[in-house]
Amino acid sequence: MDRQRTLLQMAQKMSAAMASEDWKMLAAINTLMVSTLPQMAAQGPWSAPERAALAALRQLHEHAVRQCDQAVAAMDRKLKDILANQEGWLAYATHSDQADIGLQA
Repeated sequence: MDRQRTLLQMAQKMSAAMASEDWKMLAAINTLMVSTLPQMAAQGPWSAPERAALAALRQLHEHAVRQCDQAVAAMDRKLKDILANQEGWLAYATHSDQADIGLQA
């Protein structure tokens, strides 16, 4: 297995998943890294190009973690907003339903 090429491919896939906010793909790549990196390390010392590719992958992974954390925080804010305005949404939905069938509130 060409470790440098494998590391670069993982980084490329991670970068594409980050760009498209493909959370399932990011999770799959993370799982792949967990299983693959120890196997790669067991093959012996890393060459300079391999260490550079590994460092780039690590930096990209840290960026992906930050991006995921930000997406989780944004979703949390959105859900809290929905819950805070739940009564208003229900009243609006009820009024809209009644208007759709010709009833007056």
